[in-house]
Amino acid sequence: MMLTALGLMSGTSLDGVDVALIETDGKQVKAFGPTGYRAYSPAERNLLRQALSEAVHLPQRDARPGILADAERAVTRAHAEAVTAFLAQNRMRPEDIDIVGFHGQTVLHRPEKRLTVQIGDGPALAKAIHIPVMYDFRAADVEAGGQGAPFVPVYHRALVQSLQREGPIVVVNIGGVSNITYIDGNDALIACDTGPGNALLDDFMYRTMNQAFDAEGKFAALGKVDDAWIARALELPFFALPPPKSLDRNDFAALKLGDVAPADGAATLTAFTAAAIARIIPLLPRRPRSWIVCGGGARNLTMLRMLRERVGSATVEAADTLGWASDAIEAQAFGFLAARGLKGLPLSYPSTTGVPMPMTGGVMARP
Repeated sequence: MMLTALGLMSGTSLDGVDVALIETDGKQVKAFGPTGYRAYSPAERNLLRQALSEAVHLPQRDARPGILADAERAVTRAHAEAVTAFLAQNRMRPEDIDIVGFHGQTVLHRPEKRLTVQIGDGPALAKAIHIPVMYDFRAADVEAGGQGAPFVPVYHRALVQSLQREGPIVVVNIGGVSNITYIDGNDALIACDTGPGNALLDDFMYRTMNQAFDAEGKFAALGKVDDAWIARALELPFFALPPPKSLDRNDFAALKLGDVAPADGAATLTAFTAAAIARIIPLLPRRPRSWIVCGGGARNLTMLRMLRERVGSATVEAADTLGWASDAIEAQAFGFLAARGLKGLPLSYPSTTGVPMPMTGGVMARP
C-alpha cells in the first residue's frame, strides 16, 4: 500500500527545517511531491548552539535540563510552523498526509556510550499539526549497539536503483557531517560518516567573517590550501577505521588552523572535507565509478572541484543534475523511513550502522 509521507529534517548545520512529500510503500518511491523550507531565525540558531554546548553533559537521553527544554520547545514549534506553512502553500489538509517522519535536532551523538539525543517533542508536534508522527528513529539502533548513523542509506538505495547505472555508486551527503552510502547492485549496502562536512567551515565563516556559510565556495576559491595541515588531520585514528562508523558534529572542533588568512582557512577546511571523503576509497570493496553529491555541500562548487581532484577517473556530480532534489533528500528519507517503520521494515543494517541485526525503529505519536 502506497502512503503519502511527509519527511522533516533539521540537520547539524542548524540552518532550518526541510520539508518534503513523497509517495512510497517503504520499499520504492512512487512519486516525489513538493518540498518546503523554514529557516531558523538568528535567535533560534543561537539557542541551538547553546543547546549543543549544554548537551555534552547530558546524563541520559530523555533529560532536558535548562536551555535544552527551551531548545526542544523551539524546535517543535519551528517544525509545526514548517508543516502548517507547507500545507497552506500546497493547498493540502492534514488528512491528506498519512504519516510524518520527524527527525528532530541532534544535540548529542555518542554511540560508544549508547547515547544519541534528538530534541523535538513528537507527541506535541502530532497534536499541533493533527497528523500521526513517527519520531526518535535512531534510539533503537544505538540501544542495540549500532552507531545510530547514517540512517539515509536505505533511501539512497531506492533512489539509485531507479538510475539503472553500473556500480559501484557512492552517494555522498555533505551536511554538518559528511556521510556516504556505497551501493553495488542489490546486495552491497555500506555506509558510514567520513568526517567533517560543512560544520567546521560554517563555524569558521561565522567566527571570522560573520557569515553563516561560504556561498558556492567562492571565498574558499580565493585561498591557498595548507596541505600539510590536512595531512596531519587525516592521521587522526577515525579516518583509518573501516565502515560502519559515525561522528558527532563537534568531533573535529578541537582541530585549530592557527593564525591564517580567512580565505586560506576556508580553502583548507573545504579541502579537508573533500580529502576526508576520498580517504574512504581504500576501505571500500571496490573503487566507485561514480559519486553523487547531495546536501548543502553539493552547492559548494569549490568543494565539488576538490573532490573531483581526489577520486581519480570516477565521475562526481551534484544530485540535482539527476533530477533529485538535493536539498530535500534527507527530509524525503525520513518520510520514507517513517513508512518503513510503520510496516516494521529495517531502517538500519550491520553494514550501515554496525547494529547486530537489521533493525526497525521509530516511535509513533498520534494527534
